[in-house]
Amino acid sequence: QVQLMESGGGLVQAGGSLRLSCVASGSIYSIAVMGWYRQAPGKQRELVARISRGGSTVYLDSVKGRFTISRDNAKNSVYLQMNSLKPEDTAVYSCNTWPTNSRSTWGQGAQVTVSS
Repeated sequence: QVQLMESGGGLVQAGGSLRLSCVASGSIYSIAVMGWYRQAPGKQRELVARISRGGSTVYLDSVKGRFTISRDNAKNSVYLQMNSLKPEDTAVYSCNTWPTNSRSTWGQGAQVTVSS
């Protein structure tokens, strides 16, 4: 099973930007859809954005126009560019295949904290 490692999180003021990276231990070319997820304290994990092998994207309504997901199969990487960040975007962000199931494993994720 491919292991995933996220990076790029941090503390940013509202209106700021961050770029998250997810690097896989093996090839992601065979993975049809990759996604970025987030989990805020006391809330369930939710899908933020997903991208197909061919580049088709789907976004959570609340991040449309602010976040951009991309993937580089040659670098076994998936990215999430986050602009115009809001305090409600504060969460731990993780990447994984889409969809996930009960057997899916998760990395440590990247903490994103947006101050008002």
